[in-house]
Amino acid sequence: MSINDSLAGEAMARSLAEVDPEIHGAVHQETEKQATKLVLIASENYASEAVLSTCSSVMSNKYAEGYPGRRYYGGCEFVDEAETLAIERAKELFGAEHANVQPHSGTQANMGVYFSAIEPGDTILGMELPHGGHLSHGHKLNFSGHLYNVVSYGVNRDTELLDYDEMATKAEQHQPKLIVVGASAYPRTIDFARVQAIADGIGAKVMADIAHPAGLVAAGLFPNPCEHVDYVTSTTHKTLRGPRGGLVLCKEEHAKVVDRKVFPGAQGGPFMHLIAAKAVCFQEALSAGFRSYAAQVLANAKELARALAERGHRIVSGGTDSHIVLVDVGTAGLTGKDGEAWLNDAGIVANKNTIPFDPNPPLITSGLRLGTAAVATRGMKEPQMDQIANWIHMVLDSGGDKQLCAAIRAEVDEVCKSFPIYDWRLN
Repeated sequence: MSINDSLAGEAMARSLAEVDPEIHGAVHQETEKQATKLVLIASENYASEAVLSTCSSVMSNKYAEGYPGRRYYGGCEFVDEAETLAIERAKELFGAEHANVQPHSGTQANMGVYFSAIEPGDTILGMELPHGGHLSHGHKLNFSGHLYNVVSYGVNRDTELLDYDEMATKAEQHQPKLIVVGASAYPRTIDFARVQAIADGIGAKVMADIAHPAGLVAAGLFPNPCEHVDYVTSTTHKTLRGPRGGLVLCKEEHAKVVDRKVFPGAQGGPFMHLIAAKAVCFQEALSAGFRSYAAQVLANAKELARALAERGHRIVSGGTDSHIVLVDVGTAGLTGKDGEAWLNDAGIVANKNTIPFDPNPPLITSGLRLGTAAVATRGMKEPQMDQIANWIHMVLDSGGDKQLCAAIRAEVDEVCKSFPIYDWRLN
């Protein structure tokens, strides 16, 4: 009797629509949304069909605690091959001495480094969340804020650029064991060599979190911290355009400790389907075409920032060196919360975001964070960025006028049809 003749086989062969109509409906609606709306969430992108198919492959069925050649389960020869490819490609892509591709997320990658480099109760120096940092860089509601003594640095009030002098002063004053650098809403480049020099002055280590600009780093269009610091962490989605997951890169001298702290220190069995998909995305990022893509991401961000500024909107820090454009809507008497909702009505998906020295709380905010990674994947270029800037201006200037938003929504839909990303048919 074949598997398809058995009761179990019947269940295995049924489509998602048959097995779970409610989840099928949610997936279908998300599919339609991604097809017909402009995604300007800075932390989102479209993975390739090769990456997506690997994510849903039979690699998902395999349990593989441990590392290639050193597993606690049998039958790992093929997942070993996939993880080894992911490791070697990540090292090549970033010029790293060692790579651990098992973290389930960027935060767990950071956790692996914290557990490797410092002890609970030690002091870390991280970027303040409202200035562009991340929850896992020491926020009081995150594990990093619970386990460690956290001192924060930020940006200069006048320039809104990273204040290295403040970082150096606080480093000297508080003697952190680890300086964390990197951000989720800071649009400018980071001088990793200068941060390492500050750390060297007090005998500290540095962890650079490049979750946002990783694809730009891989393409050689953003400074590469692997050339300077002991530890580098990242996600594999966002500008790297891979599956959702995390990554640790480090000097060879830290490799054994990092591997032990990721597994079994911070998590158990690795997600082999996602590790295989990471290998695919690293292979894609090693291509010449990916560098052209990353260059367009940057060009689009600069044009979007220019076009918004031209229409009277204040751009935090005066511009961008990455895929992120941070807009201060508070100066126009608006909130990020309202702006996010109004833009969504117009078919433009962005997110409210705090800005430096924001008078509004995190659920309201005075800022909007925009990102160009996903629209560049769709093939959009500078002319489309000017059009998007105009739509954003019209929506914000009208106070979210419903009729206007509906008209723009129809225009957005037409533009999205001209720049399809997948075959959007859902089985």
